[in-house]
Amino acid sequence: MVGAHFTPGPSDTAPLGAVPPQPRPPVPGPPARDTRSLLLRGAGLVAIAVVSGLLWFLIRHDSTPDEPVAQPPAQNTGQYQFTLVAGPAKSTECATKSYGKTHDFFVDNECQSLVRALYTTESGGAKALVSVVLVGMPDSGKAKALKTLTEKDGTGNVTDLVKDKTFAGTGTPSVGGADAAYASKVDGTNTTIVLADFYAKHKDKALIEKIADDALRLSADLKG
Repeated sequence: MVGAHFTPGPSDTAPLGAVPPQPRPPVPGPPARDTRSLLLRGAGLVAIAVVSGLLWFLIRHDSTPDEPVAQPPAQNTGQYQFTLVAGPAKSTECATKSYGKTHDFFVDNECQSLVRALYTTESGGAKALVSVVLVGMPDSGKAKALKTLTEKDGTGNVTDLVKDKTFAGTGTPSVGGADAAYASKVDGTNTTIVLADFYAKHKDKALIEKIADDALRLSADLKG
């Protein structure tokens, strides 16, 4: 006899004594983020970046390297130590402050500037008076022509501060006398003329010429 149709379920077909299958445990997801730790870490990185940026700004904007470095006066940077005793006296009238053929030269070739000064220096117990004159000419050609002219004997010169009686004192030597040493140089449009002589009628030609040559650098102090 054919009975009613029956469809067995999973439990009906399992063998006796079999353990039914267990459901799979859920797959673990990524661990929960510690939001507080992340915020603290981010804040620390921001702080480091801010401090680094501030240090870089201070380094780049430090004004010290851009400021001009004070240079020592020229009278203290050579073989002899010079002390300024008169001047600098500044003018633009070279013709009225010169004599001889040098005066005539300035009548035909006006200078642009004139600075005169007197210094003293000592070496081996001998004291010298040194005249330094800086003449600014319109061009280098005329500056060289002035140097060539004053190098010759009997052509006059720029009147120094002793000759025009700006500076006077007991035993002051005439730096334009026969025993005086002469030195000159041209730097661009500027001509420097130096005359030097000893106090107390001391004589040492080699020494006074060395002093005059060294005094040429003093013109750097007269350009301002």
